Amino acid sequence: SAESAIGTVGAVATFGALGAFVLSMVNAFKKVVSPALVLAFAALEGVALGAISMIFNVAYPGVVQGAVIGTFAAFAGTLAAYKVLNIQVGDKFRRFVIAAVFGMIGLSLMELVLGLFGAQIGLFGVSGLGMITAVAGLVLGVFMLIMDFDFVEQGIRYGAPERESWTAAFAMTVSLVWIYTNLLRIL
Repeated sequence: SAESAIGTVGAVATFGALGAFVLSMVNAFKKVVSPALVLAFAALEGVALGAISMIFNVAYPGVVQGAVIGTFAAFAGTLAAYKVLNIQVGDKFRRFVIAAVFGMIGLSLMELVLGLFGAQIGLFGVSGLGMITAVAGLVLGVFMLIMDFDFVEQGIRYGAPERESWTAAFAMTVSLVWIYTNLLRIL
């Protein structure tokens, strides 16, 4: 039945998302980047995004295409603004973005735990308060991309080891997924 299929897809999305989250935390706090962990993260994230996209596309036909196009536009627009406006990333900006990311992760975990007990605030839904957090998440995703572009530029400027390209790829993947999922909710 359609309900059991959606349930299965939801379980796949949950498995992929939780696995990707665990690997993202491991990758984020490792001293030396592991290409194998970055690839495993990307695979699990792909499983989660595929399942989430399927659920959204069934509920809101065409929304996935809009979110994909919007994600590419956000990437291109942010890169253009970064280069043309010569955006400089300072320590205050970096600290603000990192704190905001951890704040969003904390809110997500709180909402998850509340959901396990049958209660939710609606921070990550598709209407009301969920729209406010989706717009804030989208803006935060763009800020994360700015930090990613700065990381790449600084790595090139100071001759970072080639393995750091895996760190940059991981960070940009996280930022683009963050933007995409928030665009799905907004659209």
